[in-house]
Amino acid sequence: MANLFTKWKDGLSRTSKAAFGQIASLLGASEITDETWDDLEALLIQADLGLETTSSILDSLKRFTRTEGMTRANELSSALKQELRSRLATPPSLNFDHKPTIILVVGVNGSGKTTTIAKLSSRFRAEGKTLLLGAGDTFRAAAAEQLQVWGDRLKVDVIVGAPDSDPGAVAFNAVQAGVARGIDIILIDTAGRLHTRFNLMEELKKVNRVVGKAHEGAPHEVWLVLDATIGQNALQQARSFKEAVNVTGVILSKLDSSARGGMAFAIQRELGLPILFAGLGEKAEDLQPFDPDAFVDGILTS
Repeated sequence: MANLFTKWKDGLSRTSKAAFGQIASLLGASEITDETWDDLEALLIQADLGLETTSSILDSLKRFTRTEGMTRANELSSALKQELRSRLATPPSLNFDHKPTIILVVGVNGSGKTTTIAKLSSRFRAEGKTLLLGAGDTFRAAAAEQLQVWGDRLKVDVIVGAPDSDPGAVAFNAVQAGVARGIDIILIDTAGRLHTRFNLMEELKKVNRVVGKAHEGAPHEVWLVLDATIGQNALQQARSFKEAVNVTGVILSKLDSSARGGMAFAIQRELGLPILFAGLGEKAEDLQPFDPDAFVDGILTS
């Protein structure tokens, strides 16, 4: 448990030293004034919580200080920590009751999607699951090759199509192969989609439908990989993908590279999507199940 806490603390060191770290300095021994609230608002927005989430948090804190009769800024620290924690849902337990459990992994180019699939594969294999990967990103030349390299390292088979082939056909073949082999989990990579490009999102919807035709009830999960370094832009991405393919969970990649990280709160507030995993480094074991307590503790470490 101590090692796990250290992993979160180390992974979130950039975040804690930036906007969130400044909050600890702000909430010193001075009296609570209008300037305290203005400065706290600026820091929370700077930390990528977004205007609506920030306003909601400040409203709650102001009510709390009035109710409790607080007058010193340092008394706000624990109240802020509790407020932030209350806004992060504990992720649901992963359900692999379906055999195979078919998971569609989506996200924009550069989000770390393919690498995340490799890390998920490593984790699930360590848990004793059998896996099959589908290289459904047929548009980016190196995508299938990259996934194949990971598959070779992990000793996991990868279903690959020809370059520029129909991604739906690759996904269909991957599902059929997984069913025939009695595989536990099928992870299907998809082409990185710009959420603003209508035709690309329509293609993703098609892949989603094809997977359903290949196996009734599939995909059982649709996981969206979001780059934590892009801040509030991730919120619009998440909204667009959720509308297109009914995203069931979010994976925050590159959280160790983000100086902010507050978009996790905005995603939960505005979209109600659970955050399932967080990328805290480049190693396979650095992809950790999202821990709201460790996350809040990590970003508020001064």
